[in-house]
Amino acid sequence: MARTPQDPKIRINEILDAADYLFFTKGYQATTISDIAKKMGVAQGMLYYYFKSKEEVLETLLDRHASSLISEIKNIICLTNSPSEKIALTVSAALHKASYKNGLLLNMLYDAQNLHLKAKLFHQLELTLSPWLLKIIEEGIASQDFCVSHPPTAVIYILVIAEFLSEALYDKTSADVLPFRLRMAEALIEKALGAQEKTIHFLL
Repeated sequence: MARTPQDPKIRINEILDAADYLFFTKGYQATTISDIAKKMGVAQGMLYYYFKSKEEVLETLLDRHASSLISEIKNIICLTNSPSEKIALTVSAALHKASYKNGLLLNMLYDAQNLHLKAKLFHQLELTLSPWLLKIIEEGIASQDFCVSHPPTAVIYILVIAEFLSEALYDKTSADVLPFRLRMAEALIEKALGAQEKTIHFLL
């Protein structure tokens, strides 16, 4: 009886799950394709059928996390919360994703050998997140919660501030300093949006 072929999407997710575990426990640099295959209990050649290299596994893993973040933000857009709360929830969701497994994603992205992947991922997120942030801002303008003369510029400022906060998380900013950075970031975004003070609060 012929063996039923494995669904490629299922197999790819199995590989990514194994890689995610090993990157966290052993570190990205210390993990090899052979390690991932052993973790799965399969031949190393099977992995090369789906991925050309460990870097390609990492890139696909990052894409999966980015897709998960976009799904969360789409759900936030549909909430009945105020525009200010939606902005806060969107940035908070991005920071939660960046903090995944005690900063695993950030550690891999800021690794000197992976900086090109970081630039590619951040550019991809900028292109993907911008329309959703713009939608929230336009909603806030319509409800008079925001007063923004050029919404696309406000979107860029929010993304820059989010990247600044992700770097603070990567640097393991101390618990007594991080709240000051968060409050400053909230105030800057409120200013950029023309929102009332203390209406944007990030949740970490």
